[in-house]
Amino acid sequence: MKTKLLTLFTRTPLHVGAGASVGAVDQPIVRERHTRFPVIPGSSLKGVLADLFLDESRKQTPDGATLFGTVDKAGSLLIGESKLLAFPVRSAKGGFTWIACPTALNRFKRDAGYAIAVPAFGDNDANRVYASESLLFDGSKVVLEEYPLSVAGPLPDGLADSLVGLSDDEVWKELPSKLAVVSDELFQYFVENACEIAQHNRIDDESGTVSDGALFNQENVPSEAMFYGVLHAKDSADFETLRSKLNDQKDLLQIGADSTTGLGWCSVKLH
Repeated sequence: MKTKLLTLFTRTPLHVGAGASVGAVDQPIVRERHTRFPVIPGSSLKGVLADLFLDESRKQTPDGATLFGTVDKAGSLLIGESKLLAFPVRSAKGGFTWIACPTALNRFKRDAGYAIAVPAFGDNDANRVYASESLLFDGSKVVLEEYPLSVAGPLPDGLADSLVGLSDDEVWKELPSKLAVVSDELFQYFVENACEIAQHNRIDDESGTVSDGALFNQENVPSEAMFYGVLHAKDSADFETLRSKLNDQKDLLQIGADSTTGLGWCSVKLH
């Protein structure tokens, strides 16, 4: 079995919905049960990739049938969920910062096989941060959203340089000057509370007012978030078939809801 890494860097806000909610958010995003980190389910990604292999009559091409299967036969391409690696939050310096955490980095290290150094946090380090020097105030503070955090130390040598090649997107290339590693607790807090909440309604054409029951809010992962997934295939040629199709799309995919209003556009890279 052959393995490749696929990275997805959100160019616009992304909504892969979890269905209705009894909470304050009417249409929440899909999250992991135990960490509350946003994820892109493998079924969502598979559907988007499979649609690239439809002909003009919306029928599956032979290559599509090989990779993604038919009603009678499983496909040769195995697609797992895409996990969150880096999440953008507001920063008092640099405009915004990408945050990561030990759990996200260690998962990536395990899944992708990258030899990266992951900083450790002690029992009293929950509100401390390892950060790029350009994010520091007076050499000792980093301000993320409305929270001033004490600096535990510099980023491990080579960490940002190891990750910057995950996407060819011009914005992601700013990573070395905008990366911070926070504790798992802080990361969980930010990814739960710093997503976008968009308000929606539908106006009745006759009355000019909001239609009954048509006012709702929707949670979106912000643009500039980095996800990664692991793909498996029986043969390396399967990956080359997929790579060629992604190149035809200029390495750009739309994932999730609301494509007609610009949501879900991602820069993708098959490594």
